[in-house]
Amino acid sequence: MLYIVKYSGPFGYIKPWTAVRDGETFSQQFLTPSTLEGMEKKLFPELLDQCGKVLKIKRHRLNYMGLSAQQERTWSKAEVIKTVDKRKYRLPELSILTRNVLLEPNLFLAFSEKIDAEQAFRQHICLCRNEDVLLPVEIMTLSGEEEFELIDGFELLLGQSESGFKVGHNRFASGESMFGELKVFGNPIRQINTF
Repeated sequence: MLYIVKYSGPFGYIKPWTAVRDGETFSQQFLTPSTLEGMEKKLFPELLDQCGKVLKIKRHRLNYMGLSAQQERTWSKAEVIKTVDKRKYRLPELSILTRNVLLEPNLFLAFSEKIDAEQAFRQHICLCRNEDVLLPVEIMTLSGEEEFELIDGFELLLGQSESGFKVGHNRFASGESMFGELKVFGNPIRQINTF
């Protein structure tokens, strides 16, 4: 048996693991192992001392309705010198980034224990940024992984360098490299607001 908690929200932004400030940044369409571990630690604070692994979340799936380009004003480390009324001022350089956020994301977290799903259902989660709140919508009970495979969406299956690609550095495991294999199930970009 799998107990699935469905979370939903109006929008969400999953930052890419690169720290490069590109002019336009697209939200990742999958959860990295450290993002999943961070969500698990938020839902189950008793696991805070267990670093580098996801213990209670057995599977996950993410789908959404589209992307929306949002502009964000940022301060760079570079400085410019401005002259105003014969006085010179050092000011940080301003720039504008375009971030593409997920519209109406649905996140499905699978647990093997009903009590874990019930505890997760009583809490909200975020997709990497505090303003991207997803609220629990329902708990579903599935007979097994075969039924879970029918949920449309993206899922990063955690793996090693031989079976996947590098998806970042794990902040919970001393910055070690993370790898995964991206799987696409059904149509992960919903046309109507259902799963």
